[in-house]
Amino acid sequence: MTQIDHRQTRRDYSRGSLRRADLAADPFVQLGRWLAEAEDQPDATAMALATVNDHGQPSQRMVLLKHLDTRGLCWYSDTRSQKGRELAHNPRACLLFFWAPLERQIRVEGIVERLTEAETEAYFRSRPPGSRLAAAASHQSAPIAGRDALEARLKAVQERHPDGDVPRPESWIGFRLVPEAFEFWQGRDNRLHDRFRYHRDEAGWGLTRLMP
Repeated sequence: MTQIDHRQTRRDYSRGSLRRADLAADPFVQLGRWLAEAEDQPDATAMALATVNDHGQPSQRMVLLKHLDTRGLCWYSDTRSQKGRELAHNPRACLLFFWAPLERQIRVEGIVERLTEAETEAYFRSRPPGSRLAAAASHQSAPIAGRDALEARLKAVQERHPDGDVPRPESWIGFRLVPEAFEFWQGRDNRLHDRFRYHRDEAGWGLTRLMP
């Protein structure tokens, strides 16, 4: 294997700062502000979702935030996928947004719950026909012989539903992470980053500055 050495690769972060006075009292409001400021970034709603299996092995993958309210952050996926199986075993998870051009990241920790059938069905029906066909054709994370086999599965679904009106697979559902903590990070010069953590307590949300 060719040796790869990035020990001398570095840059400073100098786009901005983050002070306690800049932060909303409610972390959902602050998250909404930063999402709005990131909306021109590619895939601004992409989140790294971290889960843990029954052996304690963590795994991550990117999912897309589809909606957000005061109950939590929502996305959709297949319960048969690795993340779906891991969340069924251990509903604790973490989401991470990272916007490199803005030198910002947000980490959100909490418990994942299922969305209602009505919420899931409404969103599935709003998806483009091609996305609905793909969801019906795929058993997410399952092994498959090759691309040809995957496309054959898609063709079979298309033939069963030539009008494009594909019913939602029972395994395809919505998830909501109900936050217990938020951490907002703004890159700063010389790695003296600004970090603030919101934590839920009996009085509501507390806010603590953390060392970089």
